[in-house]
Amino acid sequence: MGMTRDVIRSSLNGFFKGYQAFTTIAAIFVFPASLSVLLSESLIPSSTSVIAALSIRLHSLFQAAGFPETKFFSLLNIKLSQTIFSFCMSLPFTLTFLLLAKSCVIQIFRDSPRYGQLVVPHFSKFLPIYPSLFSTHIFNIFVFLSSNVTTLSLLFLLFNGADLFGLKSDAYVILLSVIGAIVYSVFIATTTVICNLATIISGMENCDGYISILKACILTRGHIATALALALPTNIGMTIMEALFQFRIMRQYRISGNFSPAIMWEAFSITYIHSILMVIEIIVSCMYYRRCMLLDCTNGEEEFEEEWRELQPEDKASRFV
Repeated sequence: MGMTRDVIRSSLNGFFKGYQAFTTIAAIFVFPASLSVLLSESLIPSSTSVIAALSIRLHSLFQAAGFPETKFFSLLNIKLSQTIFSFCMSLPFTLTFLLLAKSCVIQIFRDSPRYGQLVVPHFSKFLPIYPSLFSTHIFNIFVFLSSNVTTLSLLFLLFNGADLFGLKSDAYVILLSVIGAIVYSVFIATTTVICNLATIISGMENCDGYISILKACILTRGHIATALALALPTNIGMTIMEALFQFRIMRQYRISGNFSPAIMWEAFSITYIHSILMVIEIIVSCMYYRRCMLLDCTNGEEEFEEEWRELQPEDKASRFV
């Protein structure tokens, strides 16, 4: 928990130190990506034919694999269909605006001094990072798909193994469904954390593809619980904003059939907060990368603590002790 607390503290300190730069990045680059994510989820109810087609194919796949007809797999089928649809709708904005935002934030931490104001770098300085991030993100997509396939394969072995030993009662099915849900969540969360860190590494070290993935796996070795804990607050915040957008904006639109100025301003505010949270997530990933590099490179504990202390916000209360 100490490492998690220190990284979060340093991330918030870095965000407020470069508040103008990071809020500008959120408004210019991240805002379109956030809006695409929010709107893609809003289009799911009006795209029932596409969702149904995806759901039918996944259901056929689950049946061919021998998965039982349980609520867990029914829910997994629906969520996978909605995730695939939302992912495809927001992918163009992710590959352009969001990756440009990550390039900009990474360049800030690469070039800016540890002390002093953090400023938005010139377009010509962070644009060369973009190709590495682009290729790594494409590679991350295939890694994410492979992780889903691997997890479903493990679930296939789990349920078919239980069926082979005659464990077919409702209690065993419920127990295996709970275990399957936990295994799937851990695999996907771990893959997401590693892929996000791989993107940061590709920008920080000018590498791409499988090299950044391998480096991310090495850096997170022994610290995966910390990485998951760091990803939790911003993801919870973004989930809340997405639910709020559906409830406050899209629900009102379906009732009235139009957007009033107040509703449009509220939609802008929710989307901007979502953008800020995405920027903070990038900053946390950069600070986590820096912390892991310090742990990996420093030989002694005292040397590490001295170097990491430079990244911490100054404890002003200690002056009066």
